Amino acid sequence: MQGLNSNVDLVIFDCDGVLVDSEVISCRAHAETLTRHGYPITAEQVLERFLGRSMRQATIEVEAELGRSLPDDFAAQTYAEIFRLFATSLEATPHIGEALAQIAQPVCVASSGPPEKISASLNRTGLYDRFAPHVFSAVQVRHGKPAPDLFLFAAERMQTAPERCLVIEDSTAGIAGAIAAGMPVLGFHGGSHCREGYGKKLHDAGAAMIFDDMRQLPDLIARFGRMAD
Repeated sequence: MQGLNSNVDLVIFDCDGVLVDSEVISCRAHAETLTRHGYPITAEQVLERFLGRSMRQATIEVEAELGRSLPDDFAAQTYAEIFRLFATSLEATPHIGEALAQIAQPVCVASSGPPEKISASLNRTGLYDRFAPHVFSAVQVRHGKPAPDLFLFAAERMQTAPERCLVIEDSTAGIAGAIAAGMPVLGFHGGSHCREGYGKKLHDAGAAMIFDDMRQLPDLIARFGRMAD
């Protein structure tokens, strides 16, 4: 176990693309549902435009471009397809359980997804009990990532000063939100959605360090805590 003799008192994890390897599945379902409702888009384009952001924000953008509203149950349709795919193909990020077992600091989840999606993801992969009840969703705040609201909300609920938090993210929106919250952030680029050069993209967005294997994370947390002293 890593000791607590550092300036890192809380580790805040994004869910999709960090704890679970879900982004490819989610983007495919989102793209198929948008296309079915008259907004042709590929899974790759959804990944590029909306990764790390809430369904609510993505829908507002799409409706503005369409000049009309999507169906009232659009989000429900999309999540129904995501959950169907999750039930058969969702897997935890490789080695995340091993990494979590070595992290002594308190941990929590701060995800752009709705609570039911986060719960489905973590339960499907056996990670829910490691975090519950400290699982926070963008629906609990006014503005989702890249705004700082969700990270600040998580820190407040966990009774930790923002500067003593360390965020683990896989999206530029999440990195921007963490930085806006005054929190250092590590960029993970080991998900199946991460293409060549994705790590550099996270570094350029402001990640203090980048990594692509969860087995590296406990040592990175320890190193970062010493650097911050």
